[in-house]
Amino acid sequence: MTKRALITGITGQDGSYLAELLLKKGYDVYGLVRRTSNINTSRIENILDKINLIQGDMADQSSLISAVKQSQPDEVYNLAAQSFVGSSWSQPIFTGDVTGLGVARLLEAIRVNELNAKFYQASSSEMFGKAVETPQNEKTPFHPRSPYGVAKVYGHWIAVNYRESYGMFVCSGILFNHESPRRGMEFVTRKISNGVARIYHGLDSELRLGNLDAKRDWGYAGDYVEAMWLMLQQKTPDDYVIATGETHTVREFCEIAFEAAGLDWKKYVKIDPRFLRPAEVELLMGDSSKARKALKWKPRVSFKELVRMMVQSDIDLLARESRQKAVAQDYSPVKSGRLKVN
Repeated sequence: MTKRALITGITGQDGSYLAELLLKKGYDVYGLVRRTSNINTSRIENILDKINLIQGDMADQSSLISAVKQSQPDEVYNLAAQSFVGSSWSQPIFTGDVTGLGVARLLEAIRVNELNAKFYQASSSEMFGKAVETPQNEKTPFHPRSPYGVAKVYGHWIAVNYRESYGMFVCSGILFNHESPRRGMEFVTRKISNGVARIYHGLDSELRLGNLDAKRDWGYAGDYVEAMWLMLQQKTPDDYVIATGETHTVREFCEIAFEAAGLDWKKYVKIDPRFLRPAEVELLMGDSSKARKALKWKPRVSFKELVRMMVQSDIDLLARESRQKAVAQDYSPVKSGRLKVN
């Protein structure tokens, strides 16, 4: 019998990679999308004809109940969130409502529909924040340093609560930073790779960043969604840290990114105080030994490969956009002679 999966946040980086993975495994894939006039489906354009999109909102209980009832999923992957840490400072209430309470709404939608669906919650390394130990594992206490981190802690513990209170199959993946060419432009990694590409093509002359000393455990999103799936294939539900176990600074990311384009980062990177946060998380590094043993999971793409992949993708993307603009100009009514201008 074909399995059904419901993915919230399917139009995001992780959602798109997970949808592709599940399709390869023969799933019927349903994706929750917000009721907006312009749904950004750019990341799932190549699979739009293979998936089923359902309108709903993590802030609207009735729409989640309806989406679960309509999709009748065997597995639910909750990847929806206001996921940019920086924006959570200016939108703390919205972040708490969607990223935190949204988890409770979705779990409740499964419960009231009386479905025996397995549930994956996208927890975050930002929950550790001002970590009391390095590396961080499943037993490390949480000390979030942003409204986003606080909201994720609520989402994590409400997931645990539903598992313990109702016997639901609920897993949380405490994922450390994971990037790809599909990362949003608001994230520092994509800001760097896109900035390098723009400088490479002569569109910009500098790249402004905040704290270059912040250290993160960066992995490849395509590797990490496989861990999500593996969690829901186990006999018993549990929580797992997913990380590479390596830490790198934003400065190192810059060095490799500019080097990939044949450029010297020191000539182009400028520190801008506007991009410094009220409370900074200086160091995050995960211990994924539990997942490696229990799930037989391990990252495949190295840090350097990831950075180079992102830079090359953005260089190619800007080149394609440039060619498309050139073609559009060549075929414009004025230039082609179809429209005469006095």
